[in-house]
Amino acid sequence: MAASYSEDSPLLGADPNTVEDNASVRSSSIHKPPTEDDDGPSSPPEFGNLEDDVLPEESVLGRNIDWKSAYILAISRVIGSGIFAVPGVILTSVGSVGLSLLLWVVGAIVVACGLAVSLEYGMMLPRSGGDKVYLEFTYPWPRFFASTMVAVQAVLLGFTASNCIIFSQYVHYVFDLEAEDFSKKSLAVLLITVITIIHGVWYKAGIRIQNFLGWIKVGLVVFMVFAALYVVIFRPEQEDAENKRLKLNSWEGLWEGSDWSFGTLATSLFKVFYSYAGLSNLNNVMNEVKDPVRTLRSVSLTALVTACFLYLLANLAYFAVVPIDDIKQSGQLVAALFFERTFGQNVGKRFLPLAVALSAAGNVMVVTFALARLNQEIARAGFLPFSRYLSSSKPFNAPLGGLIVHYIPSVLVIVLPPSNEVYSFILEVEGYPGQIFALATSIGLIWLRYKRPDLKRPFKAWIPAVIFRILLCFTLLAAPFFPPSHPKPGGLFYATYAIVGVGILIFGVLYWLVWTIVLPRLGRYRLEEKQEVLDDGTAITVLTPVPEVE
Repeated sequence: MAASYSEDSPLLGADPNTVEDNASVRSSSIHKPPTEDDDGPSSPPEFGNLEDDVLPEESVLGRNIDWKSAYILAISRVIGSGIFAVPGVILTSVGSVGLSLLLWVVGAIVVACGLAVSLEYGMMLPRSGGDKVYLEFTYPWPRFFASTMVAVQAVLLGFTASNCIIFSQYVHYVFDLEAEDFSKKSLAVLLITVITIIHGVWYKAGIRIQNFLGWIKVGLVVFMVFAALYVVIFRPEQEDAENKRLKLNSWEGLWEGSDWSFGTLATSLFKVFYSYAGLSNLNNVMNEVKDPVRTLRSVSLTALVTACFLYLLANLAYFAVVPIDDIKQSGQLVAALFFERTFGQNVGKRFLPLAVALSAAGNVMVVTFALARLNQEIARAGFLPFSRYLSSSKPFNAPLGGLIVHYIPSVLVIVLPPSNEVYSFILEVEGYPGQIFALATSIGLIWLRYKRPDLKRPFKAWIPAVIFRILLCFTLLAAPFFPPSHPKPGGLFYATYAIVGVGILIFGVLYWLVWTIVLPRLGRYRLEEKQEVLDDGTAITVLTPVPEVE
């Protein structure tokens, strides 16, 4: 039986027979258990029907995220450690101020194209899960393939390690602690542990804390821009004649030392994309957002404009105050050098870098908050072991299971790689497989425009922008295998992160092949979906083997 749709349903003009035929995998519906005074929704989404993804749904936790919290969830994810750490890493890689600024501008354009795709999908399919929901809806066949790939990527690469490392580095810098490998990693692990406990036990308190830290980081970037203007305008006598901070005396000087090699530009762009990552963070928690469709559009566009403006000004502030050679040698501590040179040893080295550490901690909070929901959606669909426990919101009315799935790989990624290269490696290995999923969603968006014109689209992405994103995805996937002009001696192989990313995707394909094709054929059974509702009202799908009838 096809699900019934009201007049305001996002799915318009669909033939009931078509709806039934296209329903192939699962619905991600969550229902609150009806009470004596509440008979439940009049037209509930039907379990097992992918077409129900066009219908909004409400989490058992309720809709607790208003516009301000949604904005912080997006902008706090974007403005994390990236703007305080990545500019120095990028300048070191590309060699010149001009090329570094150019990559930030190009990155903003590419991110805007990707955001348009996320907005069209998110407003067309307004429910939690992000890419998981979009890829399942767009590619229902081969059966379980899209879901398996998203699950593998989310579990193996859905970690929060980079900002934990930045938090640890800045705390060590502030208190002049000896930066031993064990000490830095221990503090990073302690941060992710405390945040996991907060979100897993005190749900609403976690939202309030991350909102507070989010406003701190926005204010910090604005303060940094005004501080740079103060230094440039009122303290010109501090300019070092032998080592000018910003080489604006000639166009040639702006581009001096540029490394235009294909691989270097690609890895640097991945780092820029990382700094902008989070504009689609709201897509993962749509079930908890008030007025989700309108909020998604206004919050995402506002966050994009805010991030682009602040990032460009922050880069100019660094280059105006800190000597270029010092930035190249600073690694991830460029913001600390900026504050120290602007405000001196006491305020500049102590108080403000500590604010950067809190900013990184705020980023860890919002990423953990969103990815735990994604993991919970994957568990609800039956693609994780112990799915009944990982899907439940018991015992603290919070997604503790999804938080645990997020916590384990985060700790491993913090602890295992060598400290001197762990930050850049994390950014690159996260970014490469992400281009595969960006490519799949972009192509899928164009396919749905042709195949399903009946779907209601409150927002439509500009097709040339989507095509541009597709072409760039292909380019970035090939770029890492071109050697850099100046390889680092003794470092990791330049294409290591791409090889690791491809390896994870191949593992996902093999896992799907064995789990859904090979084992069922050898065992003479087929996988069927059984719908259940947990005690807390969460609807889940249990994948059970059913013997084949001779």
